[in-house]
Amino acid sequence: MICSSLSWSLGGIVLQTPELPVNDEVILRPINRRILPEVTEAYHEDPEAAKAALPWLKDGDHARRQIADLMIDLEMHTHGDTIHFWAIHSLEDNSFVGMIGLGDELQLAASAYNLGYWVRKDWRRKGIACACVDAIFTWQTDRTEQSLIEITVHPHNEAGLAVCKSICEKWKGLAIEGFVPIEINNRTIPHVLHLVQLNRGD
Repeated sequence: MICSSLSWSLGGIVLQTPELPVNDEVILRPINRRILPEVTEAYHEDPEAAKAALPWLKDGDHARRQIADLMIDLEMHTHGDTIHFWAIHSLEDNSFVGMIGLGDELQLAASAYNLGYWVRKDWRRKGIACACVDAIFTWQTDRTEQSLIEITVHPHNEAGLAVCKSICEKWKGLAIEGFVPIEINNRTIPHVLHLVQLNRGD
Protein backbone atom coordinates (compact mmCIF):
# COMPACT_ATOMS: atom_id res chain seq x y z
CA MET A 1 0.00 0.00 0.00
CA ILE A 2 1.35 3.41 -0.97
CA CYS A 3 1.67 5.85 1.93
CA SER A 4 -0.72 8.69 1.19
CA SER A 5 -0.17 10.78 4.31
CA LEU A 6 1.80 13.99 4.08
CA SER A 7 4.35 12.89 6.64
CA TRP A 8 5.32 9.97 8.82
CA SER A 9 7.17 9.65 12.10
CA LEU A 10 10.42 7.83 12.85
CA GLY A 11 11.77 8.06 16.37
CA GLY A 12 9.80 11.22 17.02
CA ILE A 13 11.15 12.95 13.88
CA VAL A 14 8.57 13.82 11.25
CA LEU A 15 9.71 12.98 7.74
CA GLN A 16 8.06 14.46 4.67
CA THR A 17 9.73 11.89 2.41
CA PRO A 18 8.27 8.47 3.28
CA GLU A 19 9.42 4.93 2.63
CA LEU A 20 7.55 3.63 -0.42
CA PRO A 21 6.96 0.01 -1.43
CA VAL A 22 7.58 -0.63 -5.14
CA ASN A 23 7.34 -4.33 -6.04
CA ASP A 24 8.67 -7.70 -4.89
CA GLU A 25 12.24 -6.75 -5.86
CA VAL A 26 12.94 -3.25 -4.52
CA ILE A 27 11.79 -0.64 -2.02
CA LEU A 28 12.33 3.13 -1.80
CA ARG A 29 13.82 4.55 1.39
CA PRO A 30 14.60 8.22 2.14
CA ILE A 31 18.23 9.09 1.39
CA ASN A 32 20.57 8.51 4.33
CA ARG A 33 24.28 9.32 4.42
CA ARG A 34 25.03 5.87 5.85
CA ILE A 35 24.79 4.40 2.35
CA LEU A 36 27.62 6.64 1.07
CA PRO A 37 30.10 3.71 0.71
CA GLU A 38 27.64 1.83 -1.52
CA VAL A 39 26.84 4.93 -3.56
CA THR A 40 30.55 5.60 -4.06
CA GLU A 41 31.09 1.98 -5.08
CA ALA A 42 28.27 2.26 -7.61
CA TYR A 43 29.87 5.42 -9.01
CA HIS A 44 33.19 3.65 -9.55
CA GLU A 45 31.41 0.75 -11.29
CA ASP A 46 30.18 3.05 -14.05
CA PRO A 47 31.29 6.70 -13.74
CA GLU A 48 29.80 7.70 -17.09
CA ALA A 49 26.31 6.54 -16.12
CA ALA A 50 26.62 8.37 -12.81
CA LYS A 51 27.64 11.54 -14.64
CA ALA A 52 24.65 11.20 -16.95
CA ALA A 53 22.44 11.35 -13.86
CA LEU A 54 24.65 13.83 -11.98
CA PRO A 55 26.38 15.78 -14.77
CA TRP A 56 28.12 18.19 -12.39
CA LEU A 57 30.28 15.37 -10.97
CA LYS A 58 34.02 15.78 -11.45
CA ASP A 59 36.61 13.01 -11.75
CA GLY A 60 38.50 11.09 -9.07
CA ASP A 61 38.45 12.12 -5.42
CA HIS A 62 36.49 15.25 -6.29
CA ALA A 63 33.51 13.05 -7.20
CA ARG A 64 33.59 11.25 -3.85
CA ARG A 65 33.49 14.54 -1.97
CA GLN A 66 30.70 15.81 -4.20
CA ILE A 67 28.67 12.64 -3.63
CA ALA A 68 29.22 12.89 0.13
CA ASP A 69 28.02 16.50 0.11
CA LEU A 70 25.01 15.49 -1.98
CA MET A 71 24.03 12.71 0.42
CA ILE A 72 24.19 15.05 3.42
CA ASP A 73 22.16 17.69 1.61
CA LEU A 74 19.49 15.22 0.47
CA GLU A 75 19.21 13.68 3.94
CA MET A 76 18.59 17.14 5.41
CA HIS A 77 15.78 17.70 2.92
CA THR A 78 13.85 14.58 4.04
CA HIS A 79 12.19 16.82 6.65
CA GLY A 80 10.84 19.30 4.10
CA ASP A 81 8.68 19.36 1.01
CA THR A 82 10.89 21.21 -1.47
CA ILE A 83 12.53 18.05 -2.81
CA HIS A 84 12.10 14.30 -2.22
CA PHE A 85 14.86 11.76 -2.89
CA TRP A 86 15.02 8.05 -2.22
CA ALA A 87 17.60 5.30 -2.30
CA ILE A 88 16.44 2.20 -4.17
CA HIS A 89 17.20 -0.93 -2.12
CA SER A 90 16.96 -4.61 -2.97
CA LEU A 91 14.42 -6.45 -0.83
CA GLU A 92 16.54 -9.58 -1.02
CA ASP A 93 19.69 -8.27 0.69
CA ASN A 94 19.05 -4.53 1.27
CA SER A 95 21.85 -3.63 -1.15
CA PHE A 96 21.92 -0.24 -2.88
CA VAL A 97 20.30 -0.39 -6.33
CA GLY A 98 20.14 3.30 -7.24
CA MET A 99 18.71 6.72 -6.48
CA ILE A 100 15.58 8.49 -7.65
CA GLY A 101 13.84 11.67 -6.69
CA LEU A 102 11.87 14.82 -7.28
CA GLY A 103 14.15 17.85 -7.43
CA ASP A 104 13.75 21.60 -7.76
CA GLU A 105 15.93 22.45 -10.79
CA LEU A 106 13.05 23.50 -13.02
CA GLN A 107 12.70 24.81 -16.56
CA LEU A 108 9.12 26.07 -16.21
CA ALA A 109 7.64 28.30 -13.53
CA ALA A 110 4.48 26.16 -13.41
CA SER A 111 6.35 22.93 -12.60
CA ALA A 112 6.37 21.41 -9.12
CA TYR A 113 9.39 19.09 -9.43
CA ASN A 114 11.81 17.56 -11.88
CA LEU A 115 12.34 13.79 -11.89
CA GLY A 116 15.83 12.32 -11.82
CA TYR A 117 17.15 8.80 -11.32
CA TRP A 118 20.26 6.64 -11.45
CA VAL A 119 20.13 2.83 -11.48
CA ARG A 120 23.14 0.66 -10.75
CA LYS A 121 24.68 -1.24 -13.68
CA ASP A 122 23.54 -4.78 -12.76
CA TRP A 123 19.94 -3.62 -12.23
CA ARG A 124 19.36 -1.89 -15.54
CA ARG A 125 16.96 -3.13 -18.23
CA LYS A 126 14.74 -4.71 -15.56
CA GLY A 127 12.08 -2.02 -15.39
CA ILE A 128 13.32 -0.78 -12.02
CA ALA A 129 13.23 2.92 -12.90
CA CYS A 130 9.69 2.76 -14.29
CA ALA A 131 8.44 0.76 -11.29
CA CYS A 132 9.93 3.31 -8.89
CA VAL A 133 8.43 6.18 -10.87
CA ASP A 134 5.02 4.52 -10.60
CA ALA A 135 5.37 4.35 -6.80
CA ILE A 136 6.50 7.98 -6.53
CA PHE A 137 3.89 9.36 -8.92
CA THR A 138 1.14 7.42 -7.12
CA TRP A 139 2.30 8.88 -3.79
CA GLN A 140 2.48 12.38 -5.25
CA THR A 141 -0.97 12.03 -6.83
CA ASP A 142 -2.50 10.87 -3.54
CA ARG A 143 -1.19 13.84 -1.55
CA THR A 144 -1.75 16.75 -3.95
CA GLU A 145 -4.58 17.93 -6.19
CA GLN A 146 -2.25 18.40 -9.15
CA SER A 147 1.43 18.82 -9.93
CA LEU A 148 3.46 19.21 -13.10
CA ILE A 149 6.59 17.05 -13.24
CA GLU A 150 9.52 17.72 -15.58
CA ILE A 151 11.91 15.11 -16.95
CA THR A 152 14.94 16.32 -18.92
CA VAL A 153 17.09 13.92 -20.95
CA HIS A 154 20.14 14.44 -23.14
CA PRO A 155 19.08 13.69 -26.75
CA HIS A 156 21.89 11.11 -27.12
CA ASN A 157 20.84 9.19 -23.99
CA GLU A 158 18.83 6.48 -25.74
CA ALA A 159 18.14 4.47 -22.58
CA GLY A 160 16.92 7.58 -20.78
CA LEU A 161 14.69 8.54 -23.69
CA ALA A 162 13.21 5.03 -23.73
CA VAL A 163 12.40 5.23 -20.02
CA CYS A 164 10.80 8.65 -20.52
CA LYS A 165 8.70 7.27 -23.36
CA SER A 166 7.41 4.48 -21.10
CA ILE A 167 6.68 6.93 -18.28
CA CYS A 168 4.83 9.30 -20.60
CA GLU A 169 2.79 6.49 -22.14
CA LYS A 170 1.63 5.29 -18.72
CA TRP A 171 1.13 8.71 -17.10
CA LYS A 172 -0.13 10.61 -20.17
CA GLY A 173 2.95 12.80 -20.45
CA LEU A 174 4.47 14.37 -23.54
CA ALA A 175 7.80 15.46 -24.99
CA ILE A 176 8.08 19.16 -25.79
CA GLU A 177 9.18 19.87 -29.36
CA GLY A 178 12.74 21.17 -29.67
CA PHE A 179 15.33 21.39 -26.92
CA VAL A 180 15.73 23.30 -23.66
CA PRO A 181 19.16 24.73 -22.74
CA ILE A 182 20.54 23.47 -19.43
CA GLU A 183 23.65 24.93 -17.79
CA ILE A 184 26.10 22.23 -16.65
CA ASN A 185 29.59 23.17 -15.45
CA ASN A 186 29.43 26.52 -17.24
CA ARG A 187 28.33 24.90 -20.49
CA THR A 188 24.93 25.10 -22.15
CA ILE A 189 23.76 21.63 -23.17
CA PRO A 190 20.48 20.99 -25.03
CA HIS A 191 18.06 18.50 -23.47
CA VAL A 192 14.69 17.05 -24.38
CA LEU A 193 11.99 18.18 -21.95
CA HIS A 194 9.14 15.85 -21.01
CA LEU A 195 6.15 16.96 -18.94
CA VAL A 196 3.80 14.82 -16.87
CA GLN A 197 0.71 16.38 -15.30
CA LEU A 198 -0.35 14.48 -12.18
CA ASN A 199 -3.95 14.97 -11.09
CA ARG A 200 -5.63 13.40 -8.07
CA GLY A 201 -7.75 10.48 -9.22
CA ASP A 202 -5.54 9.62 -12.23
